[in-house]
Amino acid sequence: MKTNRFKIHVSESLGEISAEITEPEKPKVVMTLAHGAGAGMDHGFMVNLARELAQYQIATVRFNLYYMENGKKRPDAPAVAHTVIKAVIEKSRALYPQLPLVVAGKSFGGRMTSQLIAKTPIPYVKGIVFYGFPLHPINMPGTERAEHLRDIKTPMLFLQGTKDALAEMNLIKTVLANLPLASLEVIENADHSFKVGKKDSIVDLSKKTENWLRSSDIL
Repeated sequence: MKTNRFKIHVSESLGEISAEITEPEKPKVVMTLAHGAGAGMDHGFMVNLARELAQYQIATVRFNLYYMENGKKRPDAPAVAHTVIKAVIEKSRALYPQLPLVVAGKSFGGRMTSQLIAKTPIPYVKGIVFYGFPLHPINMPGTERAEHLRDIKTPMLFLQGTKDALAEMNLIKTVLANLPLASLEVIENADHSFKVGKKDSIVDLSKKTENWLRSSDIL
């Protein structure tokens, strides 16, 4: 396994953002991996998830969204986030043209990625993986944030903790029941950060991701 840190040009107005590839010796899939709202590409969860996925021959391209790259606390407007994510997807395709490409994200990053795919389908994107879809704010249950998912024609994997305060399990199950291309994998007793007590669920998340990629004939 090796890593390569570099910059990706987004646009003249937005400039460049940081990215890092975690690449196994013989990658079979490449995955873009967008971070959550409160922590960037170098957060321990992101780094450790990338390393664990590499054990299954999945190369990952982690990256900072514009606000995180520029030290801002407020997350980007959707249009800005979509522009950055699209640039990363295109760069990943250029770097690994021979590999199947999957897009993914933790919480906010997954939501912004899926909004992009719903609005502007990318034919070579073979799947979407959500590491904790933020279905609603804490203590404000609802499903409005999932409405765009109906427009996605790409297989989707939702990895959700049963104690996730941003996605009540009964609601996420109701949403996914109406999405024929969606699969749900439940992490028992995990919160939105995929913590089960003091332990994390990264090994379990990675294994479930690999199983889904294989069952979907992507890996």
